[in-house]
Amino acid sequence: MKKVFVVFCLCVCGAVVLPAQAAKGGTMYVSAKTIELKSSTGFFASSRGKLDYGAAVTVLQIKGKWAEVRSAAGSSVSGWTAVANLSAKRVVAGSGSAGATKNEVALAGKGFNQEIENAYKSDGRLNYADVDRTETQKVPQKELYDFIVEGRLSLGDAE
Repeated sequence: MKKVFVVFCLCVCGAVVLPAQAAKGGTMYVSAKTIELKSSTGFFASSRGKLDYGAAVTVLQIKGKWAEVRSAAGSSVSGWTAVANLSAKRVVAGSGSAGATKNEVALAGKGFNQEIENAYKSDGRLNYADVDRTETQKVPQKELYDFIVEGRLSLGDAE
């Protein structure tokens, strides 16, 4: 019984310590379709570059919900992104058994797989054309910022 408890404790410690080490100078991977690296931790900070899904990054530092990272492919590309955009596990978007297809990655981002989406489509209660159209809409940061200021909305930690 003691051996089982010790093994369990080691597994729990490993599960906690290994991701923490990856977040402190280790390699992590972009887990969002595309991320924009910012000059600071604010949502409206200027852009320093973009990285695509699966790109390897080195974490330079963590500040709350933000991580300063440098691209492993090109050390000149660095900046801040939300920690939620990163994964300690290597992520791959491809085809066949090597990884998920781009369509599967998009479905997973919505919380679905193809079978679940097909079931909802056949039910007829949801219009996925509207969802897909909504996802393609882009609002420039300047317009979004002006909307927030004019509406006297809180910027939160977005400054």
